[in-house]
Parts: sequence; C-alpha cells; structure tokens
Amino acid sequence: MTQALVIVGASYAGIQFAASARELGFQENIVIVGDERHAPYQRPPLSKGLLAGKTTVDKLNLRGPDFFEQNRIDLRLGRRASSFDPAAQTVTLEGGETLDYGWLVLATGARCRPLALPGRELAGVFDLRTLDDALAVAAAADRCRRAVIIGGGFIGLEVASALRTRGAEVTLIEAQPHLLTRTFPPAMSAFIENAHRSRGIDLRTGHGVRALHGTDGRVGAVELNDGSRIECDLVVLGIGVLPNSEMARAAGLEVRNGIVTDLCGRTSAPQVLAVGDVADVIQADGSRVRLESIQAANDGARSAAALLVGRETPNTALPWFWSDQFDLKIQMAGLHAPDDTVVMRGDMASEKFSVFYLRGDTLVATHAVNKAAEHMLARRLITARAKPTAGQLADESFDLKTLLVPTAPATPVA
Repeated sequence: MTQALVIVGASYAGIQFAASARELGFQENIVIVGDERHAPYQRPPLSKGLLAGKTTVDKLNLRGPDFFEQNRIDLRLGRRASSFDPAAQTVTLEGGETLDYGWLVLATGARCRPLALPGRELAGVFDLRTLDDALAVAAAADRCRRAVIIGGGFIGLEVASALRTRGAEVTLIEAQPHLLTRTFPPAMSAFIENAHRSRGIDLRTGHGVRALHGTDGRVGAVELNDGSRIECDLVVLGIGVLPNSEMARAAGLEVRNGIVTDLCGRTSAPQVLAVGDVADVIQADGSRVRLESIQAANDGARSAAALLVGRETPNTALPWFWSDQFDLKIQMAGLHAPDDTVVMRGDMASEKFSVFYLRGDTLVATHAVNKAAEHMLARRLITARAKPTAGQLADESFDLKTLLVPTAPATPVA
C-alpha cells in the first residue's frame, strides 16, 4: 500500500500542511488537488487590499513558483475530487482518475452561503469568496455608481468600505438589529456601526431582502421586506459561508458544523485528517469550534502534519483574526463568552482603543482597534493566562508588560 499523502484543497491549510510535512521529514509523495486554476493564493486581501486597489494579483501567491518543485509536491490545479473511499484508501477525481493514499487530508474550505432570492441570477450580482469573484467585483466596481451589500459580517463590511473608498455610494443591509452581535459586545457593535455611518455608508440594520429587480437582465434595485427599494448597479452577497463537508459525509465521516476532528486533526476515519475552515474541532472542554481564519488554518495544519512522522502535537494555539475597514485595523484574539467581564482601555471616540475580556480573574480575549502593539502584547498575556485586575486593564498609564511573568534563567550545570 502506498504511503503517499494526498491533500484535497489548495487552500492555506492544504499548502501549510504540505510544507509542514516536508519540514518535519516526511519523504513520501505528496499530491495536492485544487479545483481552482489559479496558483494557491491569499484570500484575506480579496475583500480588503485587492478590492480597494491597494494590492495586485501578483502579490497574492501563497508560495513562490519554485516551492512545489523544490519540495517534490505534485500540485494539480483545476482538478476536483468527487469522492473518497476510506476502506480502499483511494480518492476519485472528476473524470475518473483514482489516487491511492496512505494519508488523506481534507482541506476543502468553505463556500458562500447561498441566498435564494428572485433576481439572484441578474448580472451585477456577486458572491465574494474566490479570486475570480474578487476580480469580477473589482471590474464591476470600476463602472459602479451605487452598490448594495447584503450581509453585515466581516466580508460585507470590508467590501462596503472598499467600494466606498473607490467612490461608490454604498448601502449595507443587515437582517439583525445590530452588526456582529455574535462576535462583539453591544458597545463594540455600536462602534462599528457608527464608524461606517460616519464614513458615508447607508447602514440598514433590522432589514431583510425580498427580491432583486433589474432591466435587460442587469440588477437595478434591491427590494426590502418592507417593500421599499434601493436603486443600485452592483450587489454583493455576504451572508456567511458553509463548510465543504459533503464529500466527507458521503464517505461516512462524522460531520456536524463541518468535519469533526480532535485537536490533532484526526477525523472519524483512519488515516484521514481535516484542517482549515472545514474542520469542526473538539476542544479540551468538549465544545466544538470551527474557526474561519488564516491563522487557525495554519496552526491546525502544522499540528496535524506532525502525525505523519509519529508525533502527537495537539493544536492549542491562540486563535486570532483581523479585519481592515476604511482606516480601522480591527484585531481580535481569543474566544470570549457572554458572561465574561468586559473592560475598556482607551476612548472609543479616538478610534484607538482595546477591549479586554476576563473570565473570573483570567484574561481570555481581546479586541483592539488601531492598537497593533497592544494587541500583540495582549496575545502574549492571554497565552500566559495572565490574571490582571479590571482596574489595571482599564488604566492606560499602567504598563501591561509588567503582567508578563519573567522566565527564570536556566540553572548552570556544574
């Protein structure tokens, strides 16, 4: 039986897994199957720098052109895996080709959540997940006068800010009464809303969409549930994503909110691992988390790759994430809960502040706006399970570095 590694998905997680496997000394063949024809690329800039015109396609490559050849990685682009058989340890590609594997890694990522609306098929209506999506939106934005963004998550907010920066009139529609209520406490949510409104976004919270209307096959208006219409010539849908876990479910793997794994990336099938946005990871306390972030994908891939060389390295890295909206750098670390104590450091009106979350006496999470150095320090404090008081966190004159416990120097060996 072959000991080859087959990775389905040329995503951050898939590429990082291959790189980590080689770094750790894995010597068998590695095949990466990716359904897009583009060389593996960074996704965060698609709704940030690329759409705002601050970066270009040639800056997006995940790895240099020689990486795959030098590491003996067979990268097969424009190929889609249709199924796999855990008993036979084979992967079948569309067209009928079959690959044998010793290890299989599912790094299939996620796709845009579909929105079934009358008029969805009109020209000028876009999702934004892939490079092709982003290029299509950018091309349409060159001719855009009025844009409507449906969905007030991070992607929707980033797209709204990018299009507004390009000079378009932008309306953002969010069905919930407030933005990002699952991510932020009320004060932080209100700050994001006010920031967008003050920069010219027509923000409509608490509104659903009934239909899209157009003329000659092109979108011209969005109809809300109350019957009102917003004229536009561009619509971007941003209502979240769904994990690409159907192939795993069909193969009999346990799937919940994604492919269920442990902290090492193991699935319910032997020799099959899952990493990245598709992985629903069981935590030490029994909860499950599916993290849609680049850092989580990279950290999970590094941990899972260790299994190939006989090492068990559970992924306990602190999750962190960022979002660029207008001139706001929003950085998040850790996972907070509704009952955590919320502590503000700085003045929201200045648009430079941090929010800290205490669980009992332990710092567990932070959100920062235009406070990059403070965010980096907070990540160290959270990882160290620091126990600051609320007063220390709130006092800008207090040096947070003093909360880091110094490492004792090694005792010299006589």
